[in-house]
Amino acid sequence: MPRAPGFWFSPKDRPGLLPRLLAPLGWVYAAGTARRLQATGYVARVPVICVGNLTAGGAGKTPTVIALVERLAARGHAVHVVSRGYGGQLQGPVRVEANQHRADQVGDEPLLLSAFAPVWVAKDRAAGVRAAEDAGAGAIVLDDGFQSPAVRPSIGLVVVDAGRGFGNGRCIPAGPLREPVAIGLARADLVLTIGEDSAQAQFDTDWGAMVRVPRLKGSLRPLQMGMTWQGERVLAFAGIADPSRFFATLRAEGADLVRGEALGDHAALSETLLRRLEAEATANGAQLVTTEKDAVRLPPSWQAKVLTLVVRLQIEDWSALDARLGALGL
Repeated sequence: MPRAPGFWFSPKDRPGLLPRLLAPLGWVYAAGTARRLQATGYVARVPVICVGNLTAGGAGKTPTVIALVERLAARGHAVHVVSRGYGGQLQGPVRVEANQHRADQVGDEPLLLSAFAPVWVAKDRAAGVRAAEDAGAGAIVLDDGFQSPAVRPSIGLVVVDAGRGFGNGRCIPAGPLREPVAIGLARADLVLTIGEDSAQAQFDTDWGAMVRVPRLKGSLRPLQMGMTWQGERVLAFAGIADPSRFFATLRAEGADLVRGEALGDHAALSETLLRRLEAEATANGAQLVTTEKDAVRLPPSWQAKVLTLVVRLQIEDWSALDARLGALGL
């Protein structure tokens, strides 16, 4: 997936000419989303927590799913994850097996998530949920299904990159939104904003008044895993929605970042690309490093050559979500 155009995240009160010209197409896109959501979805036999966002691209959904899975598992629940498997070829429903499947078959995010819980990939989300139920799931985390009518969620959790917010407030292709902010938030049960204090404050200023449901705040923190990045000379590459955030995290951890290669979201990691990066790293006395999500797409012969910066979501106060989970018996 190509990186989002810069004008998507221009100030909403100064949209520029191109977003204004594209606005009518954005209205059409929003209308299509609204029509699609009128369909009646499958009602699961177990609670379904839908983790989604209002914008195209990443907002921190995968770390959120991991945090939810770990919290539910710690409470003794058999939690499964259902995903469409973006970038994967398999139609499903199929349970992801890390020792059998590749990212091009099931998608990189399901492959990563399979280390934490049983994961089902299904282009038909309702079929994936039924497969998880039949396999004994006591709770299901639906990854990125907020704009899908296929399954009716018990809890709708909207995840937002606090620094980017909702961009210029316009719908695709004029902006990053899959649907208008007010309409999307009206269906949400909870909102989670992810970012440092300055980003959270900026979100408060730009969008806080529109959030009428309980809001959680969180941030992504690196796991040390027995090593330190302080003074480590690295050449980084990332195929995520916002590679600059990954590069900034490395710098904040004290790494000496020679250069950061920003790839498209879910970009293929070809031998040609990796050999070029390895040659540049060697010439600069640097170590190759990437994200956890990118690491699962590495060819087997490269997995021992590239370090991974692992981050986990830290949430300040779980009480609003815990209350909703408790109401569902979780």
